[in-house]
Amino acid sequence: MKCATIFSKLSTVDFLFPYLNFVNSSLCNPIESTLSSTTDVDLEYAIYRGTYNEEMNQTEFLGIRYAASPTDDLRFQAPKTPNSMRDEGILEANNFPPMCFQVFPGARPTTTPVDDSYMGGQSHMSSTIKTEISNETTNPSQSEDCLFLNVYVSGTLNPKEKMPVVIWIHGGGYLFGGGSTYPGGDLIKGAGGGIIAVVIQYRLGLFGFLAGNEVKKKGSLNAGLLDQRFALEWIQDNIHLFGGDPNKVTIWGETAGAGSVIQHMVAHGGHSSKKLFSNAITSSIFLPSQYNYDDPIPEKIYSDTIRLTGCGSTNNSFVCLTQVDALLLGAANLAINNAGFFGTVAFVPVVGGELIAEQPMKTIAKGFLNSERYLAVSNTFEGRLMVYPNLSSQMDTYTFVKHLFPSFSISQIQKTVRQYTNIGLNTVEEQAAAIIGESIFICPGYTILSVFHGKGYKGLYAVPPGNHGADIQHYFPGIDNSGVPPEINPFYNNTIFSTSFSGGFLGFVKFDDPNKHTLPESKLPEWEVYNEHKSKTEMLFNRTSDMHPDIRSIKTDSKLLKRCEFWKRVAPFVPH
Repeated sequence: MKCATIFSKLSTVDFLFPYLNFVNSSLCNPIESTLSSTTDVDLEYAIYRGTYNEEMNQTEFLGIRYAASPTDDLRFQAPKTPNSMRDEGILEANNFPPMCFQVFPGARPTTTPVDDSYMGGQSHMSSTIKTEISNETTNPSQSEDCLFLNVYVSGTLNPKEKMPVVIWIHGGGYLFGGGSTYPGGDLIKGAGGGIIAVVIQYRLGLFGFLAGNEVKKKGSLNAGLLDQRFALEWIQDNIHLFGGDPNKVTIWGETAGAGSVIQHMVAHGGHSSKKLFSNAITSSIFLPSQYNYDDPIPEKIYSDTIRLTGCGSTNNSFVCLTQVDALLLGAANLAINNAGFFGTVAFVPVVGGELIAEQPMKTIAKGFLNSERYLAVSNTFEGRLMVYPNLSSQMDTYTFVKHLFPSFSISQIQKTVRQYTNIGLNTVEEQAAAIIGESIFICPGYTILSVFHGKGYKGLYAVPPGNHGADIQHYFPGIDNSGVPPEINPFYNNTIFSTSFSGGFLGFVKFDDPNKHTLPESKLPEWEVYNEHKSKTEMLFNRTSDMHPDIRSIKTDSKLLKRCEFWKRVAPFVPH
């Protein structure tokens, strides 16, 4: 099979992010729709024809361009308004767009130098890698021209409606993922209709998150985040044409998508001049180390990029990068990420530029955020899949922390190790999983909740094994999970559980309140607001040993909150 060459080559990390194979399957077998009738929307720069899905009672617009192609002079720049396409007539919006170029996280037991063999020396790729990357960059399922979104409308198109809108920002470690993986119509079905769902794409990896002084001076930092924001602005300007209410928008993301939600909550110091959303939902926040754009690590990555592409020997390395073939950038993207420490990613948001003025945790600590209400959910063992198998054969816990947080002082490393010693975690693997899970995925949510007095909710997905990403199948039951080994994230197939679990989130989308049920099958008990000074209550989503739903309020683990306080204290002193 020609599809997804890199995916098969990188099978050693297939279990790192549990929905990695969802993406792989979607590239080869995009979700199909039952189509029967059409309708048109005039966006001024183009007229798109959507399709009514009679089976789902939804109108779908797949592959709407929201920004100009980020190629040539627009590579590494902020997104721009699309050029007029009116002379092309009515554009059929009935096929999923190509995903942005994909690559996967580091898979090495330790950080290693970037491997020049991916390039065949300085700037000439080896024939094997050239073939591998060529298959990806010429694959119609992936493209540098990828700034598209999919709109799903409940019922037939009626611009006079004012339905709530939910925007899904996909995850994938800022490296992989795309719109065709997530059937937005599932969210409408789970909400009992009456909403609009929008699934957006944004530049990934090197193409979306290259940083450094040269990028700051001549391009745009955090281009992938700027893509997302541009899509949010597009929705404000155009969603009324689909029957959506621009004043009733929820942004929702999982893993890096949830991390992206946080970036937009702290954008402009939490004081964005234009309101783009009212509610925010984060499922398994991914908030890794966020360096200043000119810190040594982003500068080293930029240096590696220009060395691998042959742009380091030119008078203007940045201009050179905008002119080299996407094939060459794809090879550099692969080489740099492959050299990374297992479970980490090379290209992530940085501090600097027009959007992110300071480390997110500093903005959060000030209590300024661009959202009125907030709902967070985390999984029991977020870090388990992020730890190298048989890690103890490679290093001890001290060395793991040193690799995970390279800017930590010796004292901070020692304090971290003490936090996870003598608490029932008996192996290096267990301690490492807790450290990465709590510091990067779990604890940030509690810190953010402290800002939303009386307007924040917390959930805990604990269905065994409780791994990262296991919850996503309940939001998107139509997702293709055929490539995920059942022992990694076995699906708990229980209609009452799934309806109750997803219904809380979609009630929040539809009514600003998870307690307003969207479907009669929901058995969700009262979901109390999270109050860090009083009850510290969250909703547990689990199952019993005999496979019945176990959904109830619980008190947040006080020992966990103590460790989260440690991470909160450490945050201002390190890029995390």
